[in-house]
This record gives sequence, C-alpha cells and structure tokens, in this order.
Amino acid sequence: MLHDRVLVSLEGEGGERRSGGGIVIPATASIGKRLAWGEVVAIGPTVRQLEVGDRVLFDPQDRAEVELQSKDYLLLRERDIHAVAAARVSDGQTGLYL
Repeated sequence: MLHDRVLVSLEGEGGERRSGGGIVIPATASIGKRLAWGEVVAIGPTVRQLEVGDRVLFDPQDRAEVELQSKDYLLLRERDIHAVAAARVSDGQTGLYL
C-alpha cells in the first residue's frame, strides 16, 4: 500500500437487510445515497487515524474495486472515510469518532 491508501473488505456487508419494523429489504432495492461499513485489511505508511481491523464508514460511490487472491476489496483514500468504529477506544465512549 502506498501513501494514504486504505484497503477495505466488504465481506458480509452486501445483500438483504431488515428495517426497524422487520421488513426485509432486498439488495436490489433502489435507495438514495447510503454509506457502507467495511473492515480495514491493509493501510499505507502515511495513514494516521486507522489501524488494520477497524470498521470504517465510507461512501460506496467513491471507491476503486480490486481483486486480490480471488477476493474483492475496495481501495480508498484515508480522507474518503467518514467514521471509524474501533475497539481501542476507551470504555464509556461510543466507539465511533470522526
């Protein structure tokens, strides 16, 4: 990985989801702009806010797809990430920071 690049895995993020009322929403349903969660697999040397294993929130339209060893990943810049859910945040916090 070079510079501020972040390699993100989307396994388990696609497909159907459920609304708060229990209604199943198929993966093919047209939805407005929706952010997506993924897991950081690798980071470049100048990435400051992320670590491998963090869950990140990003815009799925600002991405470049890449296939490595028969698995699909996304290549993002650190600045394209909107939020991070990290286990390293101290207790009593939400675990999300911007």
